Amino acid sequence: MTFSGTIARVRAGQLPQGLVLKLVVLALLGVLVAAPLMRIVLETLAPDAIGAWTDVIASRLSRNLLWVPLSNTLILGFGTAVICVAAGGFLAWLVVMTDVPFRRTIAVMATLPFMIPGFATALAWTTLFRNNRLGGQSGFLESLGLTIPDWLSWGIVPSLVVLSAHYYSLAFAIIAAALASINSDLVEAAQMAGARRARILSGIVLPVALPALLSAGALSFAEAVSNFAIPAILGLPVRMQTMATRLYGLIEIGQSGRGFVIAILLIAVSAFFLWLGMRVINGRRTFATITGKGGRAKRMPLGAARWPLFAFAAAICSTTTIIPVLVLIISSLSTSSSQLFSSWTLHYWLGASNPDFAQGQAGIVHNPFILDAIGTTVTLGLVVAVTGTIVGLLVAYTLARYRTGLASGAIEQLSFVPLLLPGIGFAAAYIALFGTPIGPFPALYGTLTLLVIAATASLIPFAVQSGRAVIQQVSGDLEESARLTGAGFLRRLAAITVPLAARGIVAGALLIFVKIMRELALVVVLFTPATPVLAVLAYRYASEGFAQFANAIAVVILAISALATILANILQNRSQPWLKS
Repeated sequence: MTFSGTIARVRAGQLPQGLVLKLVVLALLGVLVAAPLMRIVLETLAPDAIGAWTDVIASRLSRNLLWVPLSNTLILGFGTAVICVAAGGFLAWLVVMTDVPFRRTIAVMATLPFMIPGFATALAWTTLFRNNRLGGQSGFLESLGLTIPDWLSWGIVPSLVVLSAHYYSLAFAIIAAALASINSDLVEAAQMAGARRARILSGIVLPVALPALLSAGALSFAEAVSNFAIPAILGLPVRMQTMATRLYGLIEIGQSGRGFVIAILLIAVSAFFLWLGMRVINGRRTFATITGKGGRAKRMPLGAARWPLFAFAAAICSTTTIIPVLVLIISSLSTSSSQLFSSWTLHYWLGASNPDFAQGQAGIVHNPFILDAIGTTVTLGLVVAVTGTIVGLLVAYTLARYRTGLASGAIEQLSFVPLLLPGIGFAAAYIALFGTPIGPFPALYGTLTLLVIAATASLIPFAVQSGRAVIQQVSGDLEESARLTGAGFLRRLAAITVPLAARGIVAGALLIFVKIMRELALVVVLFTPATPVLAVLAYRYASEGFAQFANAIAVVILAISALATILANILQNRSQPWLKS
């Protein structure tokens, strides 16, 4: 229907079906997504703040404010993308297309690193590789008499390694799904023609999987450049700045104008490379490998290389999942990082205040500040799980049931925007919008309300995808029948959609809860003593030299996240198509 036709029907008192719902959802997304972005831009264009652009881009301060952090950010972004695609692609190829032993075990372990908070993996790295350059406790390896060079303890190299270890599971999931769609007849035909494994890989598998490789690389790049926790823990002690850490530092010292400029530039960098990756993918149209004929799964025999390749894959998975978790647990039981396997104590968990430990700070069970942070974090996670699920269902329902029209297109575009925005940049936009009173509404900075709103908005793309999966489970015919009997939208949603898809809704809410539990980039800027959050508390303890407390808190987050993830997977009962054959 044309825009003029819609106006004519409105004037005649005949509202198009779903128009009111579309406008409500569009207004909601406008407040949650569009308004903060517009406000942060307007803040930097105000007469008394526009000079911040010159300070950041073209002044004597520009090198330290922008160009050095930008170069470090791009190095980490491109390096992470390359390593993630290589590691994730290698594991996906093994699991999907070869007869490697224990491929199901490899597949499960390859998906776990992304479930471990990035800051937790960075804490494990410092526990093992920290040297005495900065004073304080030495790492475990240095305590054994090994000399750990500065470049391995701090800066670009460890940040790149930990970022890659954290994000390669994203690349694995994307590439594995693409490889699973390749018709095995193509590979079998090549084998019958005498093609070697290397020729099959380069001539068939790689060209067909190219869109997935580009998508995985673009997503890994965007995640790496927006990551705050890992460069902060491994880089800031030696003054290595990225755009994310520079933004945090400027906000912390009250230079919000310059911080907002950095936030805009960081958003632009992340969004540009994500858009570029999608543009390249969309520009290619010759990847169809699924035909009307049934394809038989025929795995590539590895021969004598089966066990060496399995050992290599197992080493990658173990060093990025099992070892970091074990290091965190053991470190939380030891008196120092240099004595991981001796002088164990439960003080950091159960101990009362003792001046001989951590400057008199009590263990988690007796520490009121940590207990308060646990309560605040769980509350935040539960509330955002509810609000995010509601927003996701509303947006997904609107897009599924009312696909046509300008409003639907705008809703779809706005619901995707937070995916392009780094968490720390999104948080800065919310400070710009809600940091001061708006009319009769008070400033929200420092309140749990602002954390809930910002976290809900940042997870809209994820919530919408979960909501779409739920909506697709319920036939539209059921709701149409109810509508014809006079049931309104809320009545249909409460009586039909929600009850029939309850398990999927709860599973999606649990996954939102998990994402909030381990979120640091978004909440670190919005954090105040009145709203203590576990992830930020772990970061603060690590920054102040209390490694055991930081690691213990990371273990608490891991435990809560693991339980919620297991429950969500049980409810969803999702299958991995590349493991069925």
